Amino acid sequence: MLRHLAIAPLLLATVLAVPAGAAARPECTDVRVPGAEHAVSACLADLTTTGTVPGGHTDPADWAGLEAPGTVTPSGVPGVQVDGYFPDTSTTNTNHGWHHDSQFVIRLPERWNGGLVVAGPPGVREQYANDRIISDQVLAKGYAYAATDKGNTGPRLYTDGDRPGDAIAEWHHRFTQLTIAAKRAAVSHYGRAPRTTYAAGLSAGGYLVRWQLEHRPGLYTGGIDWNALTFTRQGSLLTSLPPALRAYPRHAAGDPGARAELLAAGYPAGSEALWAHHHKNQWDFLQRVLREELDPGYDGAAEAGTPFCAEGTGAGCDTDYDFAARPRAVHRAVERIALTGRIRRPLISIQGTLDVLTPPAAFGDVYARMVTDAGCGRLHRYVRVPGGTHTDGLVPVAPQTLRPMLGSFVAAFADLERRTRRTS
Repeated sequence: MLRHLAIAPLLLATVLAVPAGAAARPECTDVRVPGAEHAVSACLADLTTTGTVPGGHTDPADWAGLEAPGTVTPSGVPGVQVDGYFPDTSTTNTNHGWHHDSQFVIRLPERWNGGLVVAGPPGVREQYANDRIISDQVLAKGYAYAATDKGNTGPRLYTDGDRPGDAIAEWHHRFTQLTIAAKRAAVSHYGRAPRTTYAAGLSAGGYLVRWQLEHRPGLYTGGIDWNALTFTRQGSLLTSLPPALRAYPRHAAGDPGARAELLAAGYPAGSEALWAHHHKNQWDFLQRVLREELDPGYDGAAEAGTPFCAEGTGAGCDTDYDFAARPRAVHRAVERIALTGRIRRPLISIQGTLDVLTPPAAFGDVYARMVTDAGCGRLHRYVRVPGGTHTDGLVPVAPQTLRPMLGSFVAAFADLERRTRRTS
């Protein structure tokens, strides 16, 4: 949580013994991460998941469901990995047995192209969530890579902080903190600062990218977001999820009018095959967790409401939640973390047309209009990907309809490089 955030000196840095089968490199050196409370360096023959999985330097459970079956990612990138954490008092992240939040990973390739990519995880995941879909991709191009756990993780992230919205506000602080530290670590390791720095992220990680380019543009050359979560003064998951929670059970029971309600709420036609999965695994869970974070008084003394409460239950039931009718204090909590569209660096947004967690009509399209209305349209490229859904791991649900978006991300990143190369 955000109490006691004074930057502390590096308290511990050690070089791990390289596991059997991984070739140590003689030039491996300890890497200092300014502000970190704990940091452990390891010299690896391969910083991509091809090398980090067998060596125990990542967590495959953290990226489960984020890539399509059979996805092949680049490999063969030697360098130094640093795992550690910044001072924090919350303990939701149990990686490495540390039970300490604000964990990070920094990867410094031996053959560096002078660039840095910083990422945050989607949902309630941790710092290794993007290892296949972002880290492997950019390491293969020669970029250094840094990722944060956002300062809190898991299904009870709302317990972090003193007032509504604190846990989400911390996400932005931790992203900024890691960007600054990773740049300084690069100076220490390579002898020069990164020439370019990009922010990248999927879902909640994409929301962080947008916020950084609005509020901390001086740290970045540009950014790329993928099916980004969006909080605005008028809309967020707290406005898009309750209509789905109300209508889907009636749709599943054969009510012919329920499908029209879902479409009217912004859920795209053609995405129907995904609704059952999202109702069971995403819509209810995320509504309750985010509502508890931003509006804990809605369900009184209860914590994160009642799972799958029936429509019509009334006050305290997240299915019946009506953000517009909530007290002014709740709206102020959302305003604290809301986006404005006032980006100050180039941004490419890719949005799947069949996304049913952040459907384009309620998320991607809305943010594109916000950027234009803020007078920043020249900095923004908005790419709608036909058949793309929230995560590539869902493609097998409807393989004839859905398509993976990883290739679109890779192409968009290359486009961002070209666009910023002309201006940086």
